[in-house]
Amino acid sequence: CVVSICSFLPCTVNGLQARTFGVWTLLSSVIRCLCAIDIRNRTLYHITLFTFFLALAHFLSEVFIYRTAALTIGVMAPLMVASFSIMGMLIGLQYLEVEALSQNKKKN
Repeated sequence: CVVSICSFLPCTVNGLQARTFGVWTLLSSVIRCLCAIDIRNRTLYHITLFTFFLALAHFLSEVFIYRTAALTIGVMAPLMVASFSIMGMLIGLQYLEVEALSQNKKKN
């Protein structure tokens, strides 16, 4: 017989919250894949960058504001992925802007 920890302690996550988080994660991954396919689409690039800021803010707030998560490897991993992705995308954004300026000069 398997006993759930929820039978001893009040659970703070229910099925609806878990599915909502799953759908949010799926939506973020679809946006990120579409950006990888069409990386020169500036609007999509900015939306993708925003998804990483949202993820970073979400996990930081769970650790430091709501205190519902501890700084374990399970929380540190998404924090690191979001942070490195933001840095990489900001560097890539500068490259895309320089590329767009050079293409505009070629047209003129």
